[in-house]
Amino acid sequence: MPDVRSAIEQRLAAAFDAVHAGADPVLRPSDRADLQANGALPLAKVLGRAPAEIARSVVEQLDIADLCDEVEVSGNGFINLTLSTRYLAERLGDLARDPRLGIEAVASPETIVVDYSAPNVAKEMHVGHLRTTVIGDALARMLTFLGHDVRRENHIGDWGTPFGMLIEHLVDLGEEEGASELSAGDLTGFYQQARASFDSDDGFADRSRRRVVLLQSGDDETLRLWRVLVAGSVRYFDAVYSKLGVQLTDDDIVGESYYNDMLAGVVEELEAKGLLVVHDGAMCVFPPGFENRNGDPLPLIVQKSDGGYGYASTDLAAIRHRVLDLGAQRMLYVVGAPQKQHFQMCFAVAAMAGWLTDETQAIHVSFGSVLGADGRMVATRTGGTVTLVGLLDEAVDRARAAIAGRRSADPNNEAGSDDDDVVAKMVGIGAVKYSDLSTDRGRDYVFDWDRMLAFEGNTGPYLQYAHARIRSIFRRGDVSVPAPAAPALRDPHERALGLALLWFPVALDDTLATYSPHKLCGYLFDVASAFTSFYENCRVLVDDEAQRTSRLILCDLSARVLSLGLSLLGIEAPERM
Repeated sequence: MPDVRSAIEQRLAAAFDAVHAGADPVLRPSDRADLQANGALPLAKVLGRAPAEIARSVVEQLDIADLCDEVEVSGNGFINLTLSTRYLAERLGDLARDPRLGIEAVASPETIVVDYSAPNVAKEMHVGHLRTTVIGDALARMLTFLGHDVRRENHIGDWGTPFGMLIEHLVDLGEEEGASELSAGDLTGFYQQARASFDSDDGFADRSRRRVVLLQSGDDETLRLWRVLVAGSVRYFDAVYSKLGVQLTDDDIVGESYYNDMLAGVVEELEAKGLLVVHDGAMCVFPPGFENRNGDPLPLIVQKSDGGYGYASTDLAAIRHRVLDLGAQRMLYVVGAPQKQHFQMCFAVAAMAGWLTDETQAIHVSFGSVLGADGRMVATRTGGTVTLVGLLDEAVDRARAAIAGRRSADPNNEAGSDDDDVVAKMVGIGAVKYSDLSTDRGRDYVFDWDRMLAFEGNTGPYLQYAHARIRSIFRRGDVSVPAPAAPALRDPHERALGLALLWFPVALDDTLATYSPHKLCGYLFDVASAFTSFYENCRVLVDDEAQRTSRLILCDLSARVLSLGLSLLGIEAPERM
């Protein structure tokens, strides 16, 4: 069953084609009517006619009386459409009966790799890991819900020259103590101690360099120590992911070390295809269209002059593996905006090698930075990096205080002491995630505790409270959720809420069209706002049984849309707050 937008667009497309083939009308919600179509203006130059005249010709051809009560032309050729109340109610009944709320599974599922989070072994996760982790998790959830075969991949930094000094520090500290320190989350201290020894102790530095050689040559004992180091860090990562409520597991870890044995093969294949050029002693590829500030061609270094490999080598090996071995049709790289050129060059080289084709997409889902109130990167009062665990713990503490303050001002609040810790975690973590996800990912945003934990405005707590308030209607009124049916939409506020609810599948489509979770956030805020207006103007538990049932159907449908929408963002919806 097509969503409302698709159903209307099909009729519009036929009418536009009758006037001029190939027109592409754009349909969106409007303040002037339920929906507004624009397609006449682009045709004006082609046909040499006024947009309004073209729009009137389209309306004459438009067969839509069974869906719309009113169709009018306004302004510069806009077509305003008011849906019939009967059609709107019938579609809401269909939505209420559908466990998926109108969101159909895709007809042709794809294998999609989502590469996100990517912390470094022996380094704590900090606020800089927040965006990649929550954006990647949200996109993976949405794509999975649509039925795609989603492969979550956590490309952790677990290989390279720093591991020589880290392994030697582990030996000096003792395996048991070192592993305990890493698992407990003191990764920064562990790394800094290793670095200090490397910089101040020549003997330690020499041992570290020899250890790198042993690691890269596959020495058994060195590899065993390396695994101890990685395992301790992974236990810490797991604790962070659990606290944050994301779906990454140990099975999703595909670190740099995984591709180590593939790097020579990448070089050999690129050389066999005539793509490698020796430049300053290094093996490079010069993809067309990339230049430095002086206008000189920019190389992608595949193998360094000393025979070593860098990030580009690993990323090329990953693309090759994901396409040829996993059969990926799409690869999403949820990585910060500063890496834009790196990925553009990697994707260009992969296309030159034949690994990326018209049937395979590699997409850099870039994002901006999290800033403090001073407009700089978020830092502690002493100027240090804010750890992700510390930020999340503070969010829960602040949420607990906010909920307590709200309860003291509302004696009818249902939440009891048994719920406090659970709800505080849902609200605190949800507030942090929603603040991030509701921001256009291409923009930087300012981390503001007061704003993100507010119970008003476009915030996580506002949406969670809207959901909890709806569920409280059923508890306080001691009424059951009625059987799904088409609601009666007699009041304008009922109608406005119904129209917002029907837009759910469209909102998800629009979100994934540009991999922009903020669009789904904006939609859910519109639903919550429409429900608030409905609730304030339409008494639900009225004496009239038919009207009460109809409004309870709208309430339940609103709660289900908010709950599912928030879950697709990785945010929990409390039953009571």
